[in-house]
Amino acid sequence: MTSAMRSLISDYSRYLKSFRLFLEYSTEHQCTLDFIENKLPDIISSIGSGKSTINILSIGGGAGEIDLQILANVKAKYPGVIIHNEVIEPSMEQIANYKERVAKTSNLENIKFTWHKETSLEYESRTKASGNMKTWDFIHMVQMLYYVKDISATVHFFRTLLEPGGKLLIILVSGASGWYRLWKKYDARLPHNDLCLYVSTADVEEILDAAGLKYQSYDLPSTTDITDCFTEGNEKGELLLDFLTETSHFSQTAPLDLKKELVEDLKSLEYSENRDGRYFFNNNLRAIVVESSK
Repeated sequence: MTSAMRSLISDYSRYLKSFRLFLEYSTEHQCTLDFIENKLPDIISSIGSGKSTINILSIGGGAGEIDLQILANVKAKYPGVIIHNEVIEPSMEQIANYKERVAKTSNLENIKFTWHKETSLEYESRTKASGNMKTWDFIHMVQMLYYVKDISATVHFFRTLLEPGGKLLIILVSGASGWYRLWKKYDARLPHNDLCLYVSTADVEEILDAAGLKYQSYDLPSTTDITDCFTEGNEKGELLLDFLTETSHFSQTAPLDLKKELVEDLKSLEYSENRDGRYFFNNNLRAIVVESSK
């Protein structure tokens, strides 16, 4: 790694640009929405039994697209029930986008929103300091555990906040994904940032197994078209490489041997599938549903 290489998360505007392009080229959102539509109704079938109010906590809710799909399913499952939806999100820009999305969305009657501009750790510290350990019927963390320093402590803390019969939903990249293989091989050669960790559901399941906790897992098959990554100088390809490696301007700053090796790896079956000359990166996700201890 050269001194010129730096973490993508430290270049926030480029991070957002590459992230949005990644979403455009991948099936990540679609596979997540498919899971919410097809699996979530059964998962939440008991969280509101006999209740007039359902409390939901979104950790890292982002711009709210996934949150609103989750809420639509909860609302359909429990018509007429009041839903309190609290959002923990450290980005003011994302909160503004979330509020704008809510303002443009119909059928949100009976849903009350509260936003907190803070990280999950700040929420935990504030909650403990106040002594007000509010409990929740459903807590979800979609693609956010990459941004906590102590995954085990975070998972265990939020599980303690579940109401009896409550559920904690975690969605991350799968331990069988191209992402995880890439991180495992190149971790020591890519720039690190304290704000972002290389973690998959394999790590979370290991934590849960060690603690003897009850959970269910669901595979969410997903791919990303990374064909542009193999055309030298292609702007979109370079942004996708930045996102895959979590390195700002990877093509310009990575040592030539690292760049050549990594790009060739991305073409291999271990990472991607070649369909009629186009390369689709293995972007598989996995959802974990942790049960309440009560």
